[in-house]
Amino acid sequence: MHMEARKYVWEGAIPLQIHLHESEVTTLPPPPPALILAPRIGYLPLLVGLIKPYFGSSLPPGVDTIWFEYKGLPLKWYIPTGVLFDLLCAEPERPWNLTVHFRGYPVHVLIPCEGEDSVKWSFINSLKEAAYIINGNCKNVMNMSQSDQVELWRSVMNVAGNLEAYLRVSSKLKLVTVEDDYTVKLNSSSKSQQGTGETDFAGQVKTGRIPVRLYVWSVSEDFDDLEDAPDIDCWDKISFINRPVEVHTEEGKCFTLRDAIKTLLPEYFTDKPLFSDESPKLEDEEMNLSSEDAGSNKNTEVEEILFEHVTRNAEIKLVRIQGIEPKLEIPFSWVVNNLMNPDYFLYMCICVRVPEVNTV
Repeated sequence: MHMEARKYVWEGAIPLQIHLHESEVTTLPPPPPALILAPRIGYLPLLVGLIKPYFGSSLPPGVDTIWFEYKGLPLKWYIPTGVLFDLLCAEPERPWNLTVHFRGYPVHVLIPCEGEDSVKWSFINSLKEAAYIINGNCKNVMNMSQSDQVELWRSVMNVAGNLEAYLRVSSKLKLVTVEDDYTVKLNSSSKSQQGTGETDFAGQVKTGRIPVRLYVWSVSEDFDDLEDAPDIDCWDKISFINRPVEVHTEEGKCFTLRDAIKTLLPEYFTDKPLFSDESPKLEDEEMNLSSEDAGSNKNTEVEEILFEHVTRNAEIKLVRIQGIEPKLEIPFSWVVNNLMNPDYFLYMCICVRVPEVNTV
C-alpha cells in the first residue's frame, strides 16, 4: 500500500460554507454562514459539535433534529461527506454551500439519525459487511475488543483524523483485499534483484472480492464542460449499486478500473451490434399467430432493440473516486488499496449520458 497516497486520502477535506435555513433564523441580523473544513472520510452529522454552538443563539425553541441540504436536496447522512461532494458537484464548488436545518426533519426522504451513535452504528455495519465480502465472515469485526472499537471510531470521527491509530487497529481485522501488483513492481525494481521465484507483474498477484458502492447518475443531455452538467434535484435520479467486484486474473493482463466498472455496469460496455443477422425479424408466417401474440412479440422485439440502441450509445462522462478522476486503465488493485474508505468500501461516483429514444 502506498502510504503517501493513503495519507493524502485520509487528510482530504472539503471547505464548507454552511447557512442556517432562513425559516429557522430568529435574530436580526441573521447569523453569517459557518466556515468549516470537513474531512472527506467523515460524515456530516459529526460536524454538529461545531455547528450547533455557532447557530444556537439564533434558533427557535424546540427539539433539534439536524439535517443538511444542498440546492433543496436533503443529504443522506450515512454517505461519507466526500462521496456526497463528488456525486452532487460535477463541477467542484469551493466552498461547498450547504444549508443546515435544526427543525422539520424530512422523514419521507431520510432515515432517522440520532447523532453520533447512529453514524457509528452505520459505520460498524458497513465494516461488518465489507469483512463478510472479503473473508466470507465478519468474526474479526464482531470480536473486536471494546477498547479497539473506541480507538477505531475515534480515529475516523476526529476532524483531523488519526491514520496511525486507524491502521494499528484495522490491521487486527485481517481484511486483505488484493495485493497491489503495481506497488509490488515498483518496490521490487527499487531493490536489488534477488530470489528465484517468478512473479507475473502484468497480472494480479492475488485474487479477491472487493466491496464496492457505486452511485450512478444518468443524464439525457450531453455536455462538454462539467459546469454545464444538470443538477441532481432528487435521489430518484441516482442508481445505487452495492455489489462486490470479483478480481479475475488473466496471465499477461492487468485487471483495470475499466474491467471493474464493466462488471458492475455491463450494459454500458456492450460490444454487440445494434442489428445483427441473428436479430429476430417479422416474417409473413407470423400472420398465423393471433393478433394479440403477434403484437406482444413485436413490442418485445422493439423494446430489446431500443434497449440495445440506448446502451450502445450511452457514454460514461465522469468517474470520480475520492475527488480524483482516474484513467480507466489504472490497475484496480492500486485504486482499491489506496482510495478505499475506512469502512473498507470503495466508493465510486459515475455520470452516464443515456440518450433519450423517441418510441413514437
